[in-house]
Amino acid sequence: MTDRPLTLMAVHAHPDDEATGTGGVLARYAAEGIRTVLVTCTDGGCGDGPGGVKPGEPGHDPAAVASMRRRELEASCDVLGISDLEMLDYADSGMIGWPSNEAPGSFWQTPVEKGAARLAELMRHYRPDVVVTYDENGFYGHPDHIQAHRITMAALEMSELTPKVYWTTMPRSTMQRFGETMREFHEDMPEPDPAEAAALAEIGLPDDEITTWVDTTAFSGQKFDALAAHASQGENIFFLKMGKERFGELMGMETFLRVQDATGAAVPEEDLFAGLR
Repeated sequence: MTDRPLTLMAVHAHPDDEATGTGGVLARYAAEGIRTVLVTCTDGGCGDGPGGVKPGEPGHDPAAVASMRRRELEASCDVLGISDLEMLDYADSGMIGWPSNEAPGSFWQTPVEKGAARLAELMRHYRPDVVVTYDENGFYGHPDHIQAHRITMAALEMSELTPKVYWTTMPRSTMQRFGETMREFHEDMPEPDPAEAAALAEIGLPDDEITTWVDTTAFSGQKFDALAAHASQGENIFFLKMGKERFGELMGMETFLRVQDATGAAVPEEDLFAGLR
C-alpha cells in the first residue's frame, strides 16, 4: 500500500465532453475522495462563437472561441470537483467532413504516436488506477473522439501501466428512450432517413454487453450544471432543454465497457474501482 490516492483519468476530445458522458462519475468519485484527472485533447475552436455564429461564418474567430471555451471548461471542472485539468490544446478538427479535418495542426492530422507520447507522460505522472475514454468509433464517429481513443490506447502501451480501462457507451434501451425524449421536445423533428436510422441503431451496445453500470443519480444536478457551464454551446446541448429532473431520470446512470482489467473483479459491476478498494 502507498499514500498515493486512487486516481481516475478521463481522456476527452473537447470542452463539454467531460460533462456529457462522464460528469456523473467525475463528480461521484471526486466526492469520494478519489483524484480525478481530466485530459482535454482539443481547444474547442470549432464550437459556436458569440451569438451562435458557426465555424466558417463571418465573425467566427477560432482563437477567441477556444479562449472562451477554456474558461467554460474550468468552470465545469469546478462544478464537478475535478482535481486536475490537463489540456493538450490541439486544434479542434470539427465534425466529420469539415475542411478543418484537413487543417495542419488539427488533432485529426496529428500523428497518433505524437499525441500518445504526450498523454503517456501524463499517465506516468498521475499513474491512474482507472482510465476512461471513447471506443474505436468515438461513440458516434467524431474525428476528434476517434483520435482521443487512438492516442489513449497507444499511450497505455507506451506507459506500460496497467490500469482498469473503460470505454464510454450507452445501452440501446437508453438510446431508444433518448430518441423518444428528443421527439417530445422537438415535435417537428423529421424522421431520419433509413441510412441514418440504421447508423443511429448501431450507436451504443445491447444492454447485456455493457460491463459496468455506475449509478450517478445523486450527482445528476452537478452534471447538469457542468453542462450549463458551457453556455456558449447551449444551442448544441440538447440535454439542457429538458430541465434537471428529466435530465436526472434519463442521464443518472453512466455505463461503460471494461476493456482492460488486472483485478479480476466480476462483471457486470457497479463501480469503476471494483477490485481496487
